[in-house]
Amino acid sequence: MMTSSDIAPATTRETWQVPSFDTRLWLGRQHPWCVVIPVINEGERIKNLLTRMAMLKIDNIADIIIIDGGTTDGSLELQALQAVGVRGMLVKTAPGKLSAQLRCAYAFALDQDYEGIVTIDGNNKDDPEAIPRFIEALKQNVDFVQASRFVAGGVAENTPKSRNFAIRFIHAPMLRLFSGFKWTDTTQGFRAYSRKMLLDTKVAPFRDVFMTYELLAYLSYRTPKLGYSCVELPTVRRYPKGEVPTKISSIKGNISVLSILLKSCFGHYNIKEGNKK
Repeated sequence: MMTSSDIAPATTRETWQVPSFDTRLWLGRQHPWCVVIPVINEGERIKNLLTRMAMLKIDNIADIIIIDGGTTDGSLELQALQAVGVRGMLVKTAPGKLSAQLRCAYAFALDQDYEGIVTIDGNNKDDPEAIPRFIEALKQNVDFVQASRFVAGGVAENTPKSRNFAIRFIHAPMLRLFSGFKWTDTTQGFRAYSRKMLLDTKVAPFRDVFMTYELLAYLSYRTPKLGYSCVELPTVRRYPKGEVPTKISSIKGNISVLSILLKSCFGHYNIKEGNKK
């Protein structure tokens, strides 16, 4: 079994802070692009998402990589994953939540020389039919593609009223103001990033300061500020009726998200010259 310590160093690779992880499945790189799916105990939701992706033949244009944060519900059986086109599964063994998971997967993907990375949540709220359009945007030298249910052609279905308000009137306006880019849907994890942007030492995403949900807000702020090409593409996001599949708790979690937003907008996570933390 390969672990994160087995990965060969690159130009600035030795400076990256990457949580420890195990590689439970790796069938090798087939395409220049990969789709990273962060998961923890998503049960039937991740199975349904992967089935939809298989029907769309996403594995014909991108390699699918699962990054597991510690699933215990039996939903990530390796043989079943391979049957729906998954080429890799990493399991984070260190502390941390979403940002820690993403650092594991992004470091792995960059070490495999992928040109760009699409990320889609494993809870089956997002429609994977948009993935080919995300990859096409990366091919056209876009550095950051953000899914949006609020631009023309997008669909928001059963979004909780409190969440809709927070996104449209707090989160997105703040990031619009401070980043200089006209974001509309900034809490979504359905995104794509270029290799060039992720390797930029002024972006420096591989730092231990990114442990929970910091990386999403930070990249939405930092990437446009550094002059990278950004775009929002219309997507469909459907919440199941009567259920809100999320790992963010209603009060404590939302306070944390607001704190992260403010820190991002005021440059708290920006890399300081000579400082790698």
